[in-house]
Amino acid sequence: MTLTTAEADKILADNFAPWVQALGLSVAETGPQHAVLRLPWSDQLAREGGGLSGQAMMAAADTASVIAVSAARGGFGPMTTVQQSTSFQRAVTGQDVLVHARVTKLGRRIAFLDIALTAEGQDEPAAHATAVYALA
Repeated sequence: MTLTTAEADKILADNFAPWVQALGLSVAETGPQHAVLRLPWSDQLAREGGGLSGQAMMAAADTASVIAVSAARGGFGPMTTVQQSTSFQRAVTGQDVLVHARVTKLGRRIAFLDIALTAEGQDEPAAHATAVYALA
């Protein structure tokens, strides 16, 4: 059973800290092994020079990963980030970011993910991340 976007948005609302919710993330798409979240542009998330902060993008990647794992498992369950590695490739200025998280392997106790963060309307990623989660 794949999560609907409404169910995934409820997971966001019910299970994340207020500072994560303040990012304004919303679920744009879910599937059996993936989720796409939208990180809306905000001047509050910009760093010196006007680009979207890396911290905001890393938090969005981590959050999208939880939703993707939840979609793959058919619902939310406790999980812990074990590892996340992010490479920033280009600045994002004044655009929403689409965060595509894909589960590459789902085991009983561990999940691996690949995450691409792309400015809306662009083809080339602004950042790429991988993540590993321990599952309860």
